[in-house]
Parts: sequence; C-alpha cells; structure tokens
Amino acid sequence: MASTLVVAPSILSSDFARLAEEAARMKNVGADWLHVDCMDGHFVPNLTIGPPVVKSLRKHTDLFLDCHLMVTNPGQWIPGLASAGANGATFHLECFCSEPYDINDPSPYVELKPEEMEEAFALAKETKALGLKVGLALRPRTPLSAAKRLLDEGLMDMLLIMTVEPGFGGQSFKENVMDKVKQARKQYPGLMIQVDGGIAPKTVQKAVNAGANVLVAGSAIFGAPDAKEVVDCFRKAWVDKV
Repeated sequence: MASTLVVAPSILSSDFARLAEEAARMKNVGADWLHVDCMDGHFVPNLTIGPPVVKSLRKHTDLFLDCHLMVTNPGQWIPGLASAGANGATFHLECFCSEPYDINDPSPYVELKPEEMEEAFALAKETKALGLKVGLALRPRTPLSAAKRLLDEGLMDMLLIMTVEPGFGGQSFKENVMDKVKQARKQYPGLMIQVDGGIAPKTVQKAVNAGANVLVAGSAIFGAPDAKEVVDCFRKAWVDKV
C-alpha cells in the first residue's frame, strides 16, 4: 500500500498574474507538489499553459511540477516540458484512441487498437528517458482494464483517475469513480494513485479511503479563506483513512 500522502494544488485555480507568489504561498501552507494543467483546446475545450510558463515558474519554486497533459499529441509537449524544468508528465490513455471521445456520449470506452497501445508504450519510455516521472490518466468513463497492459509492465510511476471530466476547474466530484480507485489500489498496491476533480474537505475522506494518495485540488485550496486549513484537513483524512 502506498504509504505517503501528496497534496498537489492545481495552479489552474491560482491567480495567473501572480504565479510566483502563489507557488510560494502553496509551499508555505504545506503543499508537496504543484499540479500544472496543460490544455490544448482540442483534447479538451479549454486552453491553458505550456512549457514557457512552466519554465518561468521553475525559476520561482523548488516544488515538484506535476504536469497533466490534457492534449491530443502529448509527445509534442513532453520534450519542451522536460527542458522547462517539469518533474512529471501525465498523459491521457484516451488521446491515443482513433475513436472520438464525446463527454455527452454515455457509451462505453473503446479499447485501444494494438498499434495505438504501442504508441502509448513508446511515449512512456520516451518520457522516462527524458528524466521525468510518467503518469497515465483515465477519464471518468474509461475503465481500469483499458490501462492494464501499461500498468502491468510497470512503466507508470502514477495513475491519475479523473473524478470529473477534464477541461475545467470547479466541477462536482463523481463519487461513483471511487470504485475504480478501489479497484486500482487493490490491483496495484504500491502505485501512486492520483485523483483530480472536486477534491475538497467534504470529499477528501472518500478519496483516501478508496486508496488515493496523491490529491489534486484547485478551487478548494486556492479559493479557501485559509489554504493551510484545507491542506491540514487533507492530511488528517489520510491519518483517519479506513
């Protein structure tokens, strides 16, 4: 069982005009990582930041920069992020699938074709070769079984299980996704399991009880009157987990 809790505030909810100050504030309240949401306006309908901002941020913080790539072609982003000073890059399994992903379509996830899976394997290896920790992200509708080959090979340092549809902050926590987190923790007891989306004092206990040990929170931390109180709440949930 993963024995360390990581609190990773998402800078998507920070004041972008004051990123250096916001990074320092997060370190002061006890954050372990900074979660950096990179979106291309294509894989998800939002456009955020990329390597130039990561490079600027790196000059002002020694926190682990955890880059979540919500992009169609992560292979085009990862070398630039590595050069910019990122520490980890997490890409979506779904970005390799030739089938379009419609968040309004309740149909089951389409499994990757063999050649698409090989692309995912190659990118994981390339990411590691660049010195980055590598993560694999799953959207809420994507089953854990879709990632089995990659996870079983031990290529991934972390599994990110989205508890909302990626693309925008401030969404409501999807509690049914906790079944996937429980399944992942049972199958991969030593793996870092990250949850992202709607994590807040009211939901954090459910996440850590399910087996998550890397907690991403945006508005719940950056928008709180007392950010340290929220971080401390997350750590208490870890101590109290059942």
